[in-house]
Formats: sequence, C-alpha cells, structure tokens
Amino acid sequence: MNLSHIRNFSIIAHIDHGKSTLADRMIELTKTIPERKMKSQVLDKMELEQERGITIKMQPVRMRYPYEGKDFILNLIDTPGHIDFSYEVSRALKAVEGSLLLIDATQGIQAQTFTTLEMAKEAGIKIIPVLSKIDSPLARVDEVKSEVINLLDVDEDDILLVSGKTGEGVENLIQTIIKQISAPKEIIEESKSSRSLVFDFEYSDHKGVIVYVRVFDGEIKKGDQLFFRASGRKFFALEVGVFKPKAEETGVLKAGEIGYVVTGIKEARVAQVGDTLTLLKDPLEGLPGYQNPSPVVWASVYPESADDFELLKISLGKLQLSDSSLSFEEEVSGSLGRGFRIGCLGMLHLEIISERLKREFQLELVVTSPSVTYQVMKKDGEIITVYSASQFPDHGDVALIEEPWVEMKIISPGEYLGNVMGLLYEHEGETKETTNFGDGRTQLLVQMPLRELMRNFFDDLKSVSSGYASVSYEIKEMHTADVTRMDVLIADEPVPAFSRIVASRRKQEEAKTTVEKLAKILPRQMFALKIQARVDGKIIASERLSAMKKDVTAKLYGGDITRKMKLREKQKKGKKKMAELGKVHISQDVFLKMMKK
Repeated sequence: MNLSHIRNFSIIAHIDHGKSTLADRMIELTKTIPERKMKSQVLDKMELEQERGITIKMQPVRMRYPYEGKDFILNLIDTPGHIDFSYEVSRALKAVEGSLLLIDATQGIQAQTFTTLEMAKEAGIKIIPVLSKIDSPLARVDEVKSEVINLLDVDEDDILLVSGKTGEGVENLIQTIIKQISAPKEIIEESKSSRSLVFDFEYSDHKGVIVYVRVFDGEIKKGDQLFFRASGRKFFALEVGVFKPKAEETGVLKAGEIGYVVTGIKEARVAQVGDTLTLLKDPLEGLPGYQNPSPVVWASVYPESADDFELLKISLGKLQLSDSSLSFEEEVSGSLGRGFRIGCLGMLHLEIISERLKREFQLELVVTSPSVTYQVMKKDGEIITVYSASQFPDHGDVALIEEPWVEMKIISPGEYLGNVMGLLYEHEGETKETTNFGDGRTQLLVQMPLRELMRNFFDDLKSVSSGYASVSYEIKEMHTADVTRMDVLIADEPVPAFSRIVASRRKQEEAKTTVEKLAKILPRQMFALKIQARVDGKIIASERLSAMKKDVTAKLYGGDITRKMKLREKQKKGKKKMAELGKVHISQDVFLKMMKK
C-alpha cells in the first residue's frame, strides 16, 4: 500500500458528544462490517461501555474508501472522552496525523473539549471541527458555530455538520479527511530496522499481551524478534495484523499503518502505553514523549470472604495485563483481613476497576473511601509518602504536609453560577479567573485540593447546576495541606480501620458524622459503651451506647424489697467492672456497613 493513500485520524470530544455513533456511521458507509452484523457502539466491546454509553478503552478500526479513482485506507482510533483516560488520548494522538474535534450542536463547547483540544494542538496534528447531532430539534447550530469560530479562529465554511444518527454529512466528512489530513511519512526513510509506537494493548489467555501499534519506520513481519524500549523485554512477533474492527492477520505491518502484534508475553507491566517497539538486531531510538502514568487516587479493596483473597490477587493481575496504569500492593487489616491497596488515575478509573472485578471475576468486595498521596515532613526532617491514615504520623510529629492540587475548568449557565460558587467554597476551591463564554454561559478557572474533588464533587456539581455544568481538570503541583488524622475509639481503644485523614476545617463535622453512624451500627453490649473521635490528641465528638437491659429481679416473687435492691446493686457493680475491663469485638459486618456510603 502506497503511503500517500493512508489517512490516520482520531475523534476527540467531551463525553457523550457522539464519537462512537459517528464511528458507527463511518464503518457502515465504508462497508467495513456487513450490514447484518452492524450494531450500535460497535467499537465499544466491553459490557460496561455498552451499558454506560462511554468509551473506556480506545479501539482502532481500518476502513477502505474509493475516492477519485484511488483506494484509500482510513485508520480511525476511537478514543475515551473521560478525563481519567486523558493519558490514553494523548498517546493515541501521537499515532495519527489528524483529528476530528466533535462538538454536540445541542450542548456546545464543554470543559473537556478544551482539554482534548489542547492535547491535539500539542501533538501538532490537523484539527477538523465537526458539529454532531444536527438532526436534533434542540440543535443550536448557528450559536455553536460562532463558539467554534472564536475557539479555533476558523471560517464558518471550515466547520462540518453531521448527524451520527441519520448519517447526514458523513460522506462529505470522509472526503474532507482524505483532502485535509496529510498522509503519514517515515521519520527515517528506507530504514532497514523498524520502530512503532504502542498506543494501547489487551490481554488474551491464549495469545498473551497483544499490543496496538502505529508503525513509524520500516515494517514489522511475523517472526521478527522485537523488544520494548522502556521495559527492555524481548519477544518474537507471533502474529501481525490489522483491525476491521475484528483482528485480521496480515503477516506484515508497514510504515504508516496501524495494527496489532501478538507478543505471547503473559506477565504484567511489560507492555506500557507510549513505549516503542523496535527490532532487536538493529534497534532504533525510542520515540519521544514516553512517560509512566502515576496513580493519583488510592483505595483499599478486600474480599468479603477471606477465601477469595487468592482469586482477588489473580484478578488484579489479569486486569493489570491490559491496564498498565493500574498498580496494587498487598496490605493486611486487623479487622478486614488481607486485601490490596490499589492505585488509579482518577475516580472513574477506580469505579471501573472495582466494577470489572465484580462482573468479570464474580467477586464480592469491600472498597474503602479513596484517598490521595500526601508528602509529610516529620519534625526530625524525614520525608515520607502517605496514602492511608495508618501511615500518617502521630500528632506532634508533623512539621509540614503537602498534597496534590488540580486546576479545573468549569463551564456553567449564568443562572447556576451562585450555586456553583457556593459549592466551590464548600470544597476549598479558589477561583482564579472568570470568562464570559457567550450564550449566557460562564467559564471558571479554579484550583482545588484533589482530595476535595473526590468528596462527591462531580455529583454535587451536577446537582447544583441541574446537570448543565461541565468540568475538566488536570493534576498540578503539590500545595501545603491543612489535614490531620482522625482516630476512632471504642471503649477507649483505638480502632485503626476507622482512622481517616480529614481536612482540619471539617474535622468536627466528620467526627460527629462518624460516631453517630457507628452508634447506630454497633450492637449493644452488656455494659455502657463510649464511641469517640479523637483529633490532635483531643476528643471532639462522643456518643454513648447504653448497656443491654436485663431484669435480674424477675425470678423473685414477693419478699423483702431489700433483696431486689441488693441484686440491682450487684448488677451495677458488675457492669462497672465490665466497662473497665471489657473488650468490644467488632464483627466484619460492622466494618462493611461503615465502608458503604
């Protein structure tokens, strides 16, 4: 295939702006899949993707389209829209020469549109603006066009109009891709070696790790001995092919093409998004821009049944084979037994990992509240990394605490601005810039601690704006944190599993909520019980659980009243002694109820 007849492109957009539906129409128009096998969201293979209507894993597809007497190959990479997967999007953009910036004509430009657009500009690729859902009675085509003209500084004629639902404008879009997106070029022409960018991968029980690659130099043939530049792992290419969108073996992938390579490797953390594949006998330098994505959100995961620990370990290992950004390490809790501390790229990433563990491996799990990573300097000058309350130093031993902050863009209709500002105050958000966005909307540039973003911020924002506000964020530098450790004491004994890192300004509220919830959940004992929350060495919230009552005089009939009085006094002394010496056994059921919202 002549390089000049190949076009590599992706579709980038805010969530639910119609990427997968538009991809369906392009696949249908190019007859890549027979009509009888066509279904909606054909590139979303995961059950979770179909159910939620979002793309989690990017999926490539190769299409053929005849134009002006020539046969063109169009390689599309459908990318995830959610901010948690922006690293995958940025790598996919390195594998293409152009991108469609898709904007919903009913909603207009949203916060995530800016983030994906910045990535495309950084990659230096051709951007084609496209308005989707133009068939909708709610479409505001002229208004949204003027938003796009201001954003991209383009002419009105440069903006394409399509409907993924009806197929209107899709043929014109394909022809524009051929005319405006440049053909791929080899970096090192006539190279005897080979070099490819890994932009995604999956795992098969039979074939091992299957890497998705864009070939930049030379070619990859079945049987070639290759190696990963970052991990250094060598392997033979057991199978080489393209996506139509199902994998189809071709035996060779040439410069400019997008396809897959079966490695046969059955170990985790060998293949990583952004790594370079090159020939072992004549290696080339790695392609620029590779970085290892670091987890920003941590949570502990325990099996409800201790017998499932090994299954959980195997399941996490299998998920890591197809998701190198997932990290996990074993940990032991005195109350919940053995489990794992897992690190993810964001809240949605964490939610999807826990959901996949439940669905794909039939595991019943306890997932703790997510936390962020803190850098703590102790008074002796030692700096430690803390991602759980159990690692947090005692009160009086802390000199300085730092935590990650995020920079957010929030776009909201004017009538909800007061509600949004109130929410930002509640979550320690600092508004840095306010921009009038036209059509009655305002854009806010906000900085906020990452821990506050995880405190139900997204749901609260949707609630206060009736679903109209949109948000995108990126992790920025560390800031000084005003947080502390909250311990929970039951019968004067600290229970480490209930300890949490809380914001100092919210410690009273958190303490009160925790002890009240525990007082409702804990079964009553034979003696009166104190449930307390301690912060910085002081008890700041307390509840008393009264003792179980038993009438010790029930067996007495008649007689002197003093006999009953003596028995009651004896019971009183016994309960006092039990309160001093007694230990409270907290069942796993109590821990489960406390973990669940």
